[in-house]
Amino acid sequence: MDTVRSLKIKTSTCKRLVKELHSYEKEVEREAAKTADMKNKGADPYDLKQQENVLGESRMMIPDCRKRLEAALEDLKGILGELLNETDKKESPEIDEARNIIVEVEKVFETIEA
Repeated sequence: MDTVRSLKIKTSTCKRLVKELHSYEKEVEREAAKTADMKNKGADPYDLKQQENVLGESRMMIPDCRKRLEAALEDLKGILGELLNETDKKESPEIDEARNIIVEVEKVFETIEA
């Protein structure tokens, strides 16, 4: 079944993007702490400016990753709905995993909005 294969791919994509989003969030925290530390220690203005650029680039990655995750979530929901409409099978490991990932991604979005 091609739809089951697509479901697995979309599920894996969502998992990867959730990990990527968390990674970018941690990177922003690290870079923000490093920038604050440099400011407190009176670092060279050039070095400080470079660090602020790094921090800015890290911050820009979060909205981009979030948009990709939103698109992947919609794709996953679409393929899951298609699979459920096509077959009589309402339960399978692939379907259960897709449903779990959908719930996980929606929780991620809730925490971002809060």
